Amino acid sequence: MAQKILIVGGVGGGATVAAQIRRNNQDAIIMLFEKGEYVAFSNCGMPYYLGGTVQDRDQILFSTEKFTEKYNVNVKTKAEVTAIQRNEKTVTYMADGQENTENYDKLILSPGATAIMPSIPGLNKARTFSLHTIPDMDKIAKYMQEQQPKTAAIVGGGFIGLEMLENLYEQGITCTLIDRSDQVMNPVDSDMAALVHSYIKEKNINLVLHDGLKKFTNDGRTLHLESGKTVEADLTIMAVGIKPHTQLASNADLSIGETGAIKVNHFMQTEDPSIYALGDAVETTDEITGAAKIIALAWPAHRQAFIIASHLNNEYIPYQGAIGSSILRLFDMTIGATGANSDSLTARGILFKEATLETLSNASYFPSADKLWIKVLFDAKDGQIYGGQVVGYAGADKRLAILSTAIKGKLTVFDLQEIELAYAPPYSSPKDPVNILGYKAASMLKT
Repeated sequence: MAQKILIVGGVGGGATVAAQIRRNNQDAIIMLFEKGEYVAFSNCGMPYYLGGTVQDRDQILFSTEKFTEKYNVNVKTKAEVTAIQRNEKTVTYMADGQENTENYDKLILSPGATAIMPSIPGLNKARTFSLHTIPDMDKIAKYMQEQQPKTAAIVGGGFIGLEMLENLYEQGITCTLIDRSDQVMNPVDSDMAALVHSYIKEKNINLVLHDGLKKFTNDGRTLHLESGKTVEADLTIMAVGIKPHTQLASNADLSIGETGAIKVNHFMQTEDPSIYALGDAVETTDEITGAAKIIALAWPAHRQAFIIASHLNNEYIPYQGAIGSSILRLFDMTIGATGANSDSLTARGILFKEATLETLSNASYFPSADKLWIKVLFDAKDGQIYGGQVVGYAGADKRLAILSTAIKGKLTVFDLQEIELAYAPPYSSPKDPVNILGYKAASMLKT
């Protein structure tokens, strides 16, 4: 008898696991419930649609009809699963104003997360937005088209904050970036973030750090900061983080981990072996430090989908955790991090050293050569690589990819010296910056 698999939530986790299961099993009955209107879309593409880089809205959407036809999945949009009856192996869901029940053999939870919108006095929802879903994007696009804002405040200096900074700026909007911490982009260390700060200021963008938003006045146009400073903005983007959706799992008495996300094992199973979970709502392990962590990135969600689909197909491939490789474009600058940073290593009591190299992306005499900074964090005794960070204008992405691969391969800084990388003047130097960084880091272990 065909196995009946229900999936709660679409997008990167749910839609991907549905597709992967179908590749493995042509007979399974797969149903996917998505409380929104869209079964699959690119979260990462939304800022670039708002900035005009992606001009066609449909380019970041995967239509429900095409998804249903391609993967033979019964997709129910605007259908919210409200309860799980574990003993009966059924779920309750609301659709078209009616309550319905569906049974399952296996259940996969991909409820995702929601953007945090703090309750701040004076906040005007007509001009203050978060960006996490297609409806969020559409609201911002409509406001920009109708109101033609001249000024914007972006609260939060993470991925969404910096991407929205770039795209609003490119639309000719005068921007202020506000973050309550001492730096933007927390995955990188403060010395690398300082390079980003300087670059932002060179763009004549008002950067306000170590300062939080206290209240709004003037119909939401004036932002009052905790320091007493004020910022005027026609449009405010709140990019202060996300919160995993765990209510459904919690109500079903499934364990919630120390991070506040759904607890799973190495095969992405909850404590109920018939129920799996993946994506932004699950707690996994940091592969470097062993710490419990939520990593809301696309790669881990796609890998977790493969792990679940394989397990359902009786292939036992454990999820080994994530090293959290991430990258961001900010105008002409690239910022990336992989593995642990100094804060996470210090918090776990791990002894480490660090080496930083300021160099050029390729041969200095070649016209495309541009500045590049690379940092590696490594074991203070044997040189095993724990983390890597890059900031630069050319070639930063490939150096980050090398460091990410080195971490996954458990290489040391001595190995960085020996990685034979392709050389031609437009791309590198005879000794690539990664090699040179390896020599520099290794020398620190000889003293």
